[in-house]
Amino acid sequence: MPKRILKGVVVGASANKTISVLVERDVMHPIYRKPVRCSKKYAAHDEHNKYKVGDIVEIIESAPISKTKKWIVAA
Repeated sequence: MPKRILKGVVVGASANKTISVLVERDVMHPIYRKPVRCSKKYAAHDEHNKYKVGDIVEIIESAPISKTKKWIVAA
């Protein structure tokens, strides 16, 4: 099964080797049939502390690294 790849914006980079990535997507409202923007934050592993707030990154699904980290930043 292929691993999922998501694209988002870094919104937090204060923790060591961890960044928070905000991923937004458009979904159709089930009743009103209008596009609605949904967002979700993911904790991603950043081995070299390379990314800062505002950077656009791609994250790849991986085996669990910690309790909340299940994504790795694509190099």
